[in-house]
Amino acid sequence: MPQIATAPQRFNPGDHVRVRREAPAGHVRTPAYIMDKTGAILRVHGAFRNPEAIAYGGDGLPAMPLYLVRFNQGEIWDSYSGPQNDTLSMDLFDHWLEPA
Repeated sequence: MPQIATAPQRFNPGDHVRVRREAPAGHVRTPAYIMDKTGAILRVHGAFRNPEAIAYGGDGLPAMPLYLVRFNQGEIWDSYSGPQNDTLSMDLFDHWLEPA
């Protein structure tokens, strides 16, 4: 099986990241409510073809690292009144993340 082009992994478990705020035309897999929020990498799943590019007829290459990122609920929701240690975890592709 031939190797596919893969973007480099930029983050590791424990790294703090911010989700980029962007409003590209069309459908994206990163929800608007998580954009501009800061979280921590929990796990690196590996590299996968970019589903946003595939949805519009592209090949999804280069494959992008996919990370499991944990956010504190209070960071996401301004009026969150639950326990301070409540979290939300979400899979996010590398191109949506920047160092925090």
